[in-house]
Amino acid sequence: MSLKTNREQLVMTAVQGGVSPANQWAPFEVGASGELFAWPSTGGITYNVKIGDSVFGWAGEHIEPGVSSTLSHKNRKAESGYQFLACCGNEVRVISGAAKGETGTVLGHHGGVEHLMLDFPDETLDKLTCDDKFLIRAYGQGLKLVDHPDVHIYNLDPDVLDAMGLKERDDGCIEVPVHVVVPGYVMGSGIGALSVTTGDYDILCHDEAVVKEHAMDKLRFGDFVAVLDHDNIYGRTYRRGAVTIGMVIHSDSPLGGHGPGMMTLMSALDNKLVPVLSESANVGTIKGIGRFA
Repeated sequence: MSLKTNREQLVMTAVQGGVSPANQWAPFEVGASGELFAWPSTGGITYNVKIGDSVFGWAGEHIEPGVSSTLSHKNRKAESGYQFLACCGNEVRVISGAAKGETGTVLGHHGGVEHLMLDFPDETLDKLTCDDKFLIRAYGQGLKLVDHPDVHIYNLDPDVLDAMGLKERDDGCIEVPVHVVVPGYVMGSGIGALSVTTGDYDILCHDEAVVKEHAMDKLRFGDFVAVLDHDNIYGRTYRRGAVTIGMVIHSDSPLGGHGPGMMTLMSALDNKLVPVLSESANVGTIKGIGRFA
């Protein structure tokens, strides 16, 4: 039995965006180990990087799987409503071009560039152009567990929450399936951001021994991940006993202070959330998308 939520009180709102242009940030960039590279990065339509793929090993950095989208490409302040309202698992429909009427799924949002990533089947991706538009049934902000008000939930479609496999224990704590558990000290870019509803923060993977110790080399796009001793209730900060559950939304990066990006899904204090390792803890298994299609 799923935990009781307030889904009947949630507001469903249409938001519309288009394909974000692919970016080149600099002719060359310098990684944390001093390496020089000129790689693909954010934006555009990415055909061969999917939910369920490893976030490592690509000749690219901060790679966003599927379609990267924005509201207007012009006014970053206006982009916040597009990112804020669209939640992981929401339905997105193509409203222009050869793929008009076909549907996909919202993965999540990437802070800084203010992108929203959208997953579509290959046959839809092949029809899309960089001029196409998308309409999203944005639904999920304000979601709560009725009997657990101390668990704060963000950016999550209630259908995905119901399918994640949360279990209430006799002591009142809630078990949450995750693919990887990371210590709070590996979190980097995005710490200190006041809003957890329009961006992400990065898991630092430059220390090979730490990566191996915590099985962080298993990280995949769409994975549910637990961060220990991190409070994301009102921004992102260290707090002993807090646990944050997030989802991986972009690839690794050699840049200092950066790594695979994780969007916040839920957070609570006092070890209320208990991570339980599961190979299937990925939004792709729930929605049947990406490599899990």
